[in-house]
Amino acid sequence: MTTTAPPIKDTASAISKARKVRRGSVVGSTGLYFATGIAAFLFLVPFYLIVRNALSTDAEITGENWKFFPTDIQWGNFSELFDDPTVPYATSLWNSAVVGVLHTVGTLLVCSLAGYGLARIPYRHADKIFYVVLVTLMVPAAVTFVPSFVLVSSLGWVSSFRGLIIPGLFSGFTCFLFRQYFLGFPKELEEAARVDGLSYWGAYWRVVVPNSLNFFAAIATITFISGWNAFLWPLVIGQDQEAWTVQVALSSYMTNQTVNFHLIFMATAVSILPLVLVFLFLQRWLVQGVAQTGIKG
Repeated sequence: MTTTAPPIKDTASAISKARKVRRGSVVGSTGLYFATGIAAFLFLVPFYLIVRNALSTDAEITGENWKFFPTDIQWGNFSELFDDPTVPYATSLWNSAVVGVLHTVGTLLVCSLAGYGLARIPYRHADKIFYVVLVTLMVPAAVTFVPSFVLVSSLGWVSSFRGLIIPGLFSGFTCFLFRQYFLGFPKELEEAARVDGLSYWGAYWRVVVPNSLNFFAAIATITFISGWNAFLWPLVIGQDQEAWTVQVALSSYMTNQTVNFHLIFMATAVSILPLVLVFLFLQRWLVQGVAQTGIKG
């Protein structure tokens, strides 16, 4: 039995197409790496400026002759930051850590329970309550700022952790995300738990939460960063220096009379370090959790 070879013209055409595809793939990969490199460079430039200026003098920061790195590294800026008697920076770091952690834990608990109740517990007014939650997202924060302050002040919570944490425990947007996530959560797992005699609370705590740690970690990361970076509310509530958070302490280095550039940059470098550590630790869960926010019920 004899076989006929494919025509030479067809073979040459196939080889030409393969080369074009390979060439296009190489060009596409090169363009992708180039764009990624540019994006990474633009992302890292602010961090370089913070570190560079944090280890410089004010004269080097504001001078005309720019140097890539300071001639004489000012390691003493770090000790000066914490030895400054006018700004309790160490205390502000502790306050921000306490506020960030408690705010994150409280928000996860309150909003996840609210989202789970709206998604799973049968109640004829559940949709109406959900619409009310959505309406709160459309109300500007400036509208509720003064009433919230008056309420906190009347309760005697000014310059206290209660005033800094409790008013912000519920977030309509976070509740919305939890509801959407729980709508896409497999009902079979919860039904099996209900058959075993668990209540809604038992199913939530023993089944739903352990199988949703990625999503919880993503929300926790975003919430902690938001609480750590909050400025306006801690500025108004933390009227005593002992109740300052790190962002309020940062603002105190810039006044109408003086601007301590080296302390501003050193304080900034120290303040972003916890956020970087949190992000690096929860990065894997953050990516998976954000991907799961797209689940539709």
